[in-house]
Amino acid sequence: MSPVKFKANQRAPLYRDVPDEKWNDWRWQLSNRLNTVEDFEKVLPLTESERKALNAQGLFRVDITPYFISLINPEDPHDPIRLQVVPRAEEIVPFTGMMEDSLAEDRHSPVPGLVHRYPDRVLMLVTTQCASYCRYCTRSRIVGDPGATFSRAEFEMQLEYLRRTPQVRDVLLSGGDPLTLAPKLLEELLSRLREIEHIEIIRIGSRVPVFLPQRVTQELCDMLARYHPLWMNIHVNHPNEITQELADACDRLTRAGVPLGNQSVLLAGVNDCVHIQRRLVQDLVRIRVRPYYLYQCDLVEGAGHFRTPVAKGIEIIEGLRGHTSGYAVPTYVVDAPGGGGKIPLMPNYLVSMSDHKIVLRNYEGFITTYEEPIEYHPHDPKTCPYCQNPRVEPGQSGITGLLEGEAMFIKPEHFDELHNRGGGVHRLRANDEKWKPLGIGDVHHPDEP
Repeated sequence: MSPVKFKANQRAPLYRDVPDEKWNDWRWQLSNRLNTVEDFEKVLPLTESERKALNAQGLFRVDITPYFISLINPEDPHDPIRLQVVPRAEEIVPFTGMMEDSLAEDRHSPVPGLVHRYPDRVLMLVTTQCASYCRYCTRSRIVGDPGATFSRAEFEMQLEYLRRTPQVRDVLLSGGDPLTLAPKLLEELLSRLREIEHIEIIRIGSRVPVFLPQRVTQELCDMLARYHPLWMNIHVNHPNEITQELADACDRLTRAGVPLGNQSVLLAGVNDCVHIQRRLVQDLVRIRVRPYYLYQCDLVEGAGHFRTPVAKGIEIIEGLRGHTSGYAVPTYVVDAPGGGGKIPLMPNYLVSMSDHKIVLRNYEGFITTYEEPIEYHPHDPKTCPYCQNPRVEPGQSGITGLLEGEAMFIKPEHFDELHNRGGGVHRLRANDEKWKPLGIGDVHHPDEP
């Protein structure tokens, strides 16, 4: 167990008589998730807004583990955990700027389930299932839909693309949540990625340790340790989510050699407060989780009521920088709509600059100057072996690489050409005739391959 002590999760009264062996079984937790008005009313009194949303047609999937719903104060309709996972009527109200695929992931997908937007790394979507569903989900267009999951044929296409694209050195597994995959399938994914020589780093993005810390067993950690270097980013938005159970799960992962980061989303009414954020990042560091990103909420359907002004995020970073440890300060980013990638935003500490001096201010508002060097002899790219032999040629593109084995980076404008030559185009929708999902990653059958 983690030597750091936090308050253990106090089970909701509904679960007080559940034997510990069931409560601590991640399969039991998944099998007993709450998703209906009747389920929720056994745990907390619903507001009219929540009741309206839960009875609405076409609502983004609702599922909450017994563990996570037990963290909610049932008497507080504004509980920060409740706001993240229990739908409200605002979710069905459209807002200006709303986009179905706000990050243009489909446009950057040369094969089903794989997003290649940055030169040396790819996002590999391996399932559409999660342990619980965040109401602001960036991929709500596909996540939660069992019919939109990825087939084994698509999995093979992802691996083939990676084998034939040697500039890819970093693969991020996401979805959905990779840790909801059947254990045998998850290990198969990791082992086959490790067979590709040019893939140096595997990363997993998961909220399972937060929604379902019971899943982070010693058996899972031992398996992950066989595929190093492997990193993991978890997703904690509020200090109330950090329990002893999460601390213990993180302790098992870090002892297995898995470095942990955290990605938060800035959410109105949940964590849009510098005091909440300072407590959050300090508690994360205590459990050996490095705050990595603070995301501006994306322009996704159903998330309009969670959005904050960008100025709020900059204010929060200014309230962290200098006021707490530097490694506890995340990078505040906007994931640019239209596929522009992550753009970091920060307070302006550079007041002015000239050819010989810059004027700076610190976190306290103290103004100082820094003298630039009179003579500067820069690095010479002509004699530098790294400049002479870069790993990735900027702007490299083409279509023959995927089909004939050449190193290449496919740009969106080439996708139709790839499809016409037999490579296929990314299709995420279950009703798309070009791709027939087979349902390999359904969390309801965790032991099936």
